[in-house]
Formats: sequence, structure tokens, C-alpha cells
Amino acid sequence: MVRSRTIWATAALLTATLGVAAVPADAAPVTATRAAAACPTGWGSLGKTYLASTATPLTNVRTGRHDCYDRFVIDVPGAGSGELGFSVGYVDELYQDGSGRPIPVGGGAILEVRVNAPSYDPETGTSTYPGRVAQPLPGVNLTGYRTFQDTRYAGSFEGVTQFGLGVRARLPFQVQRLADHLVVDVAHTW
Repeated sequence: MVRSRTIWATAALLTATLGVAAVPADAAPVTATRAAAACPTGWGSLGKTYLASTATPLTNVRTGRHDCYDRFVIDVPGAGSGELGFSVGYVDELYQDGSGRPIPVGGGAILEVRVNAPSYDPETGTSTYPGRVAQPLPGVNLTGYRTFQDTRYAGSFEGVTQFGLGVRARLPFQVQRLADHLVVDVAHTW
């Protein structure tokens, strides 16, 4: 009889515990938990590099807004993901390759993005990207972005094209090499 009562008491306690756990106490913490779970973490803010290069020229740069991060995309049509080398990292100041000229970039931190692809046709020297050195990137409007605050084109020197990305603060980022694209995502928060 004592054994039967213990089993029934354990079963009742387990049912009550599961019933309470299944009902959220408040909708706000559940929503906050879902939002936190949806945002990527663990990217870090240290520099990232992949050693490869292509003679295929880049043609466009664009940006996008997402729930958890702002995205910077460099289009290199015809380049495979294995050919797209890069160096991306935070710098105190953006200096143009070749001349060493400083290029002012607005924001709380500067993310230097180098893609190992020219912005000109290597055979003719004709420009394939309409950017002008030290100027904001053509066609990029950062209105409404949470992380991105400024962009600058730093030019293309010896097959490497350089950009400055002004961000709100030194935030974590990731770099992805995709066929025809180099993608840099910068998180809205840590």
C-alpha cells in the first residue's frame, strides 16, 4: 500500500510539474527567448582572411538589412567560391593601398574589406565598378540601417579591391565565400 501511494504521489507531482512548465508565465520572456535564439552568435570581431585570388573583376557592391545583422555583398560574376580570397578586419584608419592616403570613414568603428579581385578588366584596364576613391559607394543607401553608418571605396591596386565600412561600434561579423559573391554580415549586437 505504501508503495502504491509513493507511485501515485510521484505521478501527481510529475504531472503538476510538466503542466506548469508547459504554460508560459508571461509572453514577453518567450518572445525575447525566440528573438535571442534566432540571432547568430559566436562570430567574433577578430580579422578573417582567406588566401586565394581571381583575375575575374568585381562589378557591384550592395547592402541589405536583416533582423539580426546588416549585410555587405561584393559581386564577382564568374568567380567560384574557392577563388574569392579576402581579408576583413577592424582598423583604426582606412589607408588606400599604393598611395597610403588616409580615407575618412564615418562611424564608431571601421571595418576594412579587401577582396582579392580587381575592379577593372585586367586585359584592358577598363573599370568594371563605378566607385570613386574616397567617395561613398554608388547605389548604396544606408538609411534605416542599424549597424552600417558609412561606406567608402578605397580603390583597386594590384588585383586587390578595398572598401571601408563604417559601423556603429566594433561588433561581431562573419564572412562567407559564395559562388560569384563575397558576403560580410555585421551583427547588430553582441
